[in-house]
Amino acid sequence: MVFGLEVSRKMRQIFGPLLGASVMAYFAYHGVQGDRGLIAWWNLSYEIQLADRDLMQITYQKELLDHRVSLLRPESLDRDMLEERSRIMLSVIHPHDLIIPDPGRS
Repeated sequence: MVFGLEVSRKMRQIFGPLLGASVMAYFAYHGVQGDRGLIAWWNLSYEIQLADRDLMQITYQKELLDHRVSLLRPESLDRDMLEERSRIMLSVIHPHDLIIPDPGRS
């Protein structure tokens, strides 16, 4: 009987810290592995960096196209740009033009 009381008292002393350690381990695991944990945060940060890089590239391409379009506006018509576009659209070349084929395009 004394042995049973001794075991019971030791179990009560161990139960509190064991429960606390279990709760801490549970929250630590989900803090790292969970849907909103550190690994998910790192993955999201990486995806944001990729999206920002894509946005910068697209913005640069848009600015180039905007500039080319502005050269074709009636207020600021660039004769070279007009001639280039008309030759492309009509598939016409000047007799003195030199044509260099692009091997990457078929």
